[in-house]
Amino acid sequence: MGRGGAGNGARAWTYAPRRAAPTAEAAASMSSAQSPNAANGSAPATDVEGLKAMASSMSSGETLSIVVVGASGDLARKKIFPALYSLYYDGWLPEHFTVCGYARSDMTQEEFHERIAGNLTCRVDHDANPEACEGKVTDFLERCVYFSGGYGDAEAMGRLHDGLSEEENNYKVANRVFFLSVPPTVFVDAAVSASRAASSQRGWTRVIVEKPFGRDSESFGELDAQLGRVLTEEQIYRIDHYLGKELIENLMVLRFSNLIFEPLWNRDHIRNVQITFSEDFGTDGRGGYFDHYGIIRDIMQNHLLQIMALFAMEQPTSLAADDVRDEKVKLLRSMKPIDVNDVVVGQYIGREVKSGYQPGYLEDPTVPDNSNTPTFAAAAFFIDNPRWDGVPFLMKAGKALHERKAEIRIQFRHVPGSLYSSVYGGNLDLSTNELVIRVQPDEAIYLKINNKVPGLRLQLDTTKLDLSYKDQYSNRDIPDAYERLLLDAFNGDKSLFIRNDELKVAWALFTPMLKSLEERKISPELYHYGSTGPVGAHYLASKYNVRWSDGRD
Repeated sequence: MGRGGAGNGARAWTYAPRRAAPTAEAAASMSSAQSPNAANGSAPATDVEGLKAMASSMSSGETLSIVVVGASGDLARKKIFPALYSLYYDGWLPEHFTVCGYARSDMTQEEFHERIAGNLTCRVDHDANPEACEGKVTDFLERCVYFSGGYGDAEAMGRLHDGLSEEENNYKVANRVFFLSVPPTVFVDAAVSASRAASSQRGWTRVIVEKPFGRDSESFGELDAQLGRVLTEEQIYRIDHYLGKELIENLMVLRFSNLIFEPLWNRDHIRNVQITFSEDFGTDGRGGYFDHYGIIRDIMQNHLLQIMALFAMEQPTSLAADDVRDEKVKLLRSMKPIDVNDVVVGQYIGREVKSGYQPGYLEDPTVPDNSNTPTFAAAAFFIDNPRWDGVPFLMKAGKALHERKAEIRIQFRHVPGSLYSSVYGGNLDLSTNELVIRVQPDEAIYLKINNKVPGLRLQLDTTKLDLSYKDQYSNRDIPDAYERLLLDAFNGDKSLFIRNDELKVAWALFTPMLKSLEERKISPELYHYGSTGPVGAHYLASKYNVRWSDGRD
């Protein structure tokens, strides 16, 4: 195989039987069928069969090599390889492809297969046809190979390149995707060595990178510059897996394809917007990474800010990737600087619950003693443009809270001169219309309206017009976010990936506030494991006449 093999003396490449090389006619057919704009982020195809046909046509004269760098890690094992298998099972991958795991761990091919096989499932089809599922798993594993080497080791990456080239010999076009699932400390090393020593010589090379994208404006600038020395912006796919979630992708559809919503999507009708992310577990022994970043950098600056941008941006001129991302950047640039007085931070402490004692953040052995890193944050944001002037956008994110939930909650303004205010005892908040987009769990969209309870008395009730995905689409499987994002990367669609100027503006918003919190050594407010979070978050909400949705549907 050229320069070497896998660890422990095993043969590095075990692949399914090689198919015959494509004919010239097939290659010509492939060239005409492939979208000329696939690599530059133009409008994505929307027809399912059309997309699958594109994947099939690609394979007639091309092969795709998918390299997962950091293949021995939890993210690769639990998310990336299962997502690749699901795409393969459902027919979304091209006919000719190889999946290569690359990591520092010394494993044989058999050990590598065993490591990833336990997380490969056929989901909805497994019970109906378990034999077909097991057969597909076997076929997929035959296309998976493992190679060991250091992340910054150019020689090892060169051996990887030789191995990939051997598999690609029979194809006119050989495309490569590298997914960098590695710790931040070796991120740049992996990107540089992969780009310089293992880029495709007969096709495109794309690199998918995971957050964190720095921890402030300065570190992001350095990271972006280092990547820019070896990769073009078109080659870099910065992934935020929240953008691949079904309900987030549906945000634009909800806004721009339904006439009833767009006229209401402004300061005249919306009183406030709440974007909430809560987890019902703590760091669970993984506090080392988290403590370096904290909840604001880990969740708020990326996941929640991206959701806010998609929610509040103006309608793009088309669905082309750059048109969508241009509008997001415009929105971020129109946001007011974050006032540190509009930020509340907290840190959870241990508590006895039904399942037993749950330790506090500082009791995690991987967390430094006396750490001030927040595990909870709430903040108020404002957008300085005609559509949203004066509307508070409240974000809240936290660990070890009372529930697991991610949602967008839009509270509309009160009905002026309401005929029925006396029925609610003068508390108009009880009659507030709300549109709720529940991202997870139990994906749903519902609108809360006021309705008369049947009977002879005038009694009003708040009722939900509810689109529950598990009920409405019970026969459809909701794909994992990584499936959608990986497929988009293969097809060259960057709509759901983050551009460098987006991150530059995002860090410009957050960096001054983060530095102020750290320089002033503001101690986080303590809250108990399993609670709704620190009391200060409720004072922040009441400052803008908002009530959090804790415990409410």
